[in-house]
Amino acid sequence: MITIYIHGFSGSGQGSKAKLFREYFKNKNISFIAPSLSYVPELAITTLEEIIESYNGEVNLIGSSMGGFYAIYLGNKYNLNTVLLNPSIYPYKTLSNTSNATPNFYDNSSFEWNSSHLDMLKKYEVKNLKKENFMLLVQKGDELLDYKEAVNKMEGSRMLIEENGNHSFEGVEKHFKEIEFFCNNL
Repeated sequence: MITIYIHGFSGSGQGSKAKLFREYFKNKNISFIAPSLSYVPELAITTLEEIIESYNGEVNLIGSSMGGFYAIYLGNKYNLNTVLLNPSIYPYKTLSNTSNATPNFYDNSSFEWNSSHLDMLKKYEVKNLKKENFMLLVQKGDELLDYKEAVNKMEGSRMLIEENGNHSFEGVEKHFKEIEFFCNNL
């Protein structure tokens, strides 16, 4: 069994949450990866599908922001235990005003984000969720996304809704044991 962390838009597998999760799982001797994914949605999904299939579906997912959107699609497709951290529920809407020269948080390089990418995202929206496979963690202080969209979409899933916080989900490490338990004991 391996846990895959899926980073958000313009992020990488070397982001702050990925590093925290990596250290936690390493100390617990649990297999973990946080791949750095393409900003092109179809390429990111294809990469993740190949990784999941290479482990014969013996995978748990943790997705943050747009990584949460991808995790919803993949968790539902492969019937995986999936944890969502402030997930983007409608990224094709929230990213519709993103500029063409979008900065990458890892190295401050930039990439072109355009309408074809928004169209790609729409293909991965899930209507009929297997909600028992999902655990949602949101913070009401998320300055980028409306946490209520995630709560509404994931109604019937296990949920943790915190006051305040931010889009990065500050203090996520205090939930690591609960996340590990959900992933491995559902």
